[in-house]
Amino acid sequence: MRAPECVWDARARLGEGALWSAREQALYWVDILGHRLHRYSPAQGRRTWQFDEEVSAVAERAAVDGLIMTRRHGFAGFNPATEEIAQLARIEADIPSNRFNDGKCDRQGRFWAGTMDFACKEASGSLYRLTPDLQCRQMDSGYVVTNGPAWSADWRTMYHNDSVNGRVYAFDFDLESGELSNKRLFLQFSPEDGSPDGMTTDADGGLWIAHWGASMVTRHDPQGKILQTIELPCSQVTSCAFGGPDLRTLYITTAADGLSPQQLEREPLAGGLFALETDIAGLPANLFRG
Repeated sequence: MRAPECVWDARARLGEGALWSAREQALYWVDILGHRLHRYSPAQGRRTWQFDEEVSAVAERAAVDGLIMTRRHGFAGFNPATEEIAQLARIEADIPSNRFNDGKCDRQGRFWAGTMDFACKEASGSLYRLTPDLQCRQMDSGYVVTNGPAWSADWRTMYHNDSVNGRVYAFDFDLESGELSNKRLFLQFSPEDGSPDGMTTDADGGLWIAHWGASMVTRHDPQGKILQTIELPCSQVTSCAFGGPDLRTLYITTAADGLSPQQLEREPLAGGLFALETDIAGLPANLFRG
């Protein structure tokens, strides 16, 4: 397998939230701390939208044109064509030290997203579920930094990350009701592994995890065993998603925030978007049905 290629030297402070749009044949991704939404199309090139606050995760919408995204304290609709923003749900406005972080939709069109402490110190973060009728419910709590989620290929298990403590949790997942149960430790990262960040699942049931601080993405089987390791020229690897016409291109985001001048000299592509052709197909991203 070839090494990942940097397809956009964006120098993002905190690149995250990779999402492949099948209908646009383009990748959406964000720079959380730069308050930017990026769109990368192999055929049409690059585009960026600038916001006045953090945008951390996006999903396409089924019922209306455009995207749903998490901002600092809630969910909002955004139409890239018109640049119109509409607030959908406001969450944790009473916790100014928190912000939203990672998120994804499940197969029933519910949007799952987690919050975190901006300073990465207090366990004030929670996992939320937004249903298509815009009802938001706290599903788990006690996180310093949340990341994920991802689901097993049979939709019976949901994975979610406690990044600061190096833990990947697994839950029993009821696809029909969207309920979680039986929370358990799936993986414990060592300091050498970095921290588990964004994740995605492939069509064969492999779980791909970005390693913040360890310059790699790893693929795991349903028992947690490492099947494959992808090395990156950047230490802060943040998220991954499959894209391309056959969903065999793995897109990987990275971050430059917090690196010293000496580290940036060693990692000149930190904050870039990378792409890697694989022999494994991913799964299409799910649409938010609201």
